[in-house]
Amino acid sequence: MPVPAHPSGAFGLDALPRHVAEAVWRGAEVGSSSSRTVSTGFAALDSLLPGGGWPTHTLTELLLPQAALCEWRLLGPSVPSFLDSGGRVYLIAPPKQPHVGGLIQLGLTPDQVVWIHASAPVDRLWITEQLVKSDPAGAVLAWLPQARPEQIRRLQIHAQSCDAPVFLLRPITALNDASPAPLRVAVSLAPGWQLEVRIPKRRGGSLEDALYLEAMPASLAAVIPPRLRVPQAIPVARSHKEASDARALGRVAPDPFARQSIAH
Repeated sequence: MPVPAHPSGAFGLDALPRHVAEAVWRGAEVGSSSSRTVSTGFAALDSLLPGGGWPTHTLTELLLPQAALCEWRLLGPSVPSFLDSGGRVYLIAPPKQPHVGGLIQLGLTPDQVVWIHASAPVDRLWITEQLVKSDPAGAVLAWLPQARPEQIRRLQIHAQSCDAPVFLLRPITALNDASPAPLRVAVSLAPGWQLEVRIPKRRGGSLEDALYLEAMPASLAAVIPPRLRVPQAIPVARSHKEASDARALGRVAPDPFARQSIAH
């Protein structure tokens, strides 16, 4: 059935059925989400994600410089929302044994965590696929550093029927390869207790600028003194030319930025 044209000559979205119009995405816009989303716990990050949070019915890749470095700092604030429906958090092949005390501080009880140990890449993929296909309540975190694009594509197909957020945790070097995952988020440690977050792929174009999130663990917030909560000031190096010009005048000019803290 032909779509009526807009008076300007372009096709108007108002001429389409509502469910079709909602699925149409303009490439210059941050896309919306037709499925449920879960708040990240960071208002600034929610505002940059399609639908305003971690998506369901799809895959999210978390790209890390090192496994077990900062994934819980990023995902920790989401834990209460993961469990709203009475589900569990499923951990598939985490690089380290889950720390019960740390998970309790995030709001997880031992019976709400399912730890699945698998060392072989083929076993990790098979377990992740079966779990996603079962549509569990809660959230799925799978460490799949060696997954290939065609394997991720297969997981993405199954994730479209899964109402739980599904996270694939992979090394930052995976950015060298294309991925069928609709959302890719790179996260690393930043000065102080911050996290540096970039969004190299999302529905609506990548986010080139870094987003800095205050991500001090809640268990430490009450005991860390204020002076240790902010990034330390570091000197900003001057160019060789600036230093040479200053010495040519017989003295070294003071650098007004030498004590300036890094601004995010």
